[in-house]
Amino acid sequence: MTTLQNTAGAAPAAPSRSLWALGWQRLKRDRIGFACLWIVSGFMLLGLCSWVGLIGRGWNAEVAVSYAPPTFLYQQAHNAAQASGAKKKAETVTGTGLRPEEDPIWAETQSAMKNRDKYVVPEVKKAESLTFGADIRGRDILDKVVKGTSTSLFVGFFGALLSVVIGASLGACAGFLGRKIDDFLMWFYNVFTAMPDMLLLLAFAAVAGRGLGTVILVLSLTSWPGTFRLVRAEFIKLRSREFVQAADAIGASSARRMFVHILPNVSHLLLVQFSLLMVGLIKYEVILSFLGFGVDARQVSWGSMLSEVPEELMQGYWWQLAMVVVFMSLLVTAFSMLTDSLRDALDPKVK
Repeated sequence: MTTLQNTAGAAPAAPSRSLWALGWQRLKRDRIGFACLWIVSGFMLLGLCSWVGLIGRGWNAEVAVSYAPPTFLYQQAHNAAQASGAKKKAETVTGTGLRPEEDPIWAETQSAMKNRDKYVVPEVKKAESLTFGADIRGRDILDKVVKGTSTSLFVGFFGALLSVVIGASLGACAGFLGRKIDDFLMWFYNVFTAMPDMLLLLAFAAVAGRGLGTVILVLSLTSWPGTFRLVRAEFIKLRSREFVQAADAIGASSARRMFVHILPNVSHLLLVQFSLLMVGLIKYEVILSFLGFGVDARQVSWGSMLSEVPEELMQGYWWQLAMVVVFMSLLVTAFSMLTDSLRDALDPKVK
């Protein structure tokens, strides 16, 4: 005999959580990944504030003497004291170093000194040292590296976004439609990837010219193959699943089945791919700007700052290199570790 159980007073079943909710819970349990998320978020906030002009907008102002050292190496007060002592000493003697009775033009010099204020342009006082030093033109290294962070993040973010859109669109068409479209896109993919990445990147950059928009376009047009290959494989795997066949049975169009029913199921892979691309494109932007194919002279990035370093190191000025290396190493390392944590957190096979 079958007995019926009374479930009136039982606790309600826990609602099922989505892949994103489960991934967020796993990411919060990963201390290193969660710490890297905060570091990357801090860099994003720093870049956004610099882009809207809240910080770093005076990066091009010549506020210090050429190659002014960091304040923790040389004290500005000591330099000012030396300058003050030299000024007092200069006031006690004439311009020739002779006594007034020995100088034949002393009287004419004193007469001319009475009118010197009418013609002498006042000298702008420049700082002898800055917190993290200055470059050859006396620009603050800290303002430059903050503005360069904004430029590099802008290029990496929008270049990776456009690359993912191109690769996902082509991969979806190849994987879902198949047949001749898949054959043509795979042929184009094979031809495109047959050329070395760096050679192709430099060729595009040389033809398109310099500029922020040009760099984003060049990087996105040369970095889509990885996303294309990933999305194509996922669409081939999912196009024959039951939920796609059910959507086809009720009359859903091909575009709706591709971008409404299948694409959300690979969105977590696209997020990981976007993170990987952003790290890679930041590095490529640095290489292009270092070689003179990146941002123009009116803008600054980590690559353009590094292009000034060889001449500075020959003269013993290392502080610009140190600042760029610290900022770039911290961001790239945190982004790479965050990408690994996202891959583990969003993997449906991980329980």
